Amino acid sequence: QVQLVESGGGLVQAGGSLRLSCTASGRTFSSLAMGWFRQAPGKEREFVAAISRSGGSTTLADSVKGRFTAFRDYAKNTVYLQMNSLKPEDTANYYCAADAKFYGPTVRETFYDYWGQGTQVTVSS
Repeated sequence: QVQLVESGGGLVQAGGSLRLSCTASGRTFSSLAMGWFRQAPGKEREFVAAISRSGGSTTLADSVKGRFTAFRDYAKNTVYLQMNSLKPEDTANYYCAADAKFYGPTVRETFYDYWGQGTQVTVSS
């Protein structure tokens, strides 16, 4: 069983930056493809970013390209989502996910096996 713990959310003004962290335990970190999703009030959860097992390949949603990046630290068993130039429409609960089946980057939500509890990001205008 894999446990995922997110942190780093908070309130930030538009144009600001935040870095989300997700620490994994319970399985060898390099055997997991990792992803980030978000869900705003009244909306479905949507894909944000994904990173392969090796960290050598990432995929970003069009809405965050050029502003967000995903990377991982194997010494800390942690995947990060660096969010720059934040906009009010980025406000959502952000979830970390782990895919134990595929090399990744994995875009499809249903392919993920494990999920974190979420961390709230609020961007004020």
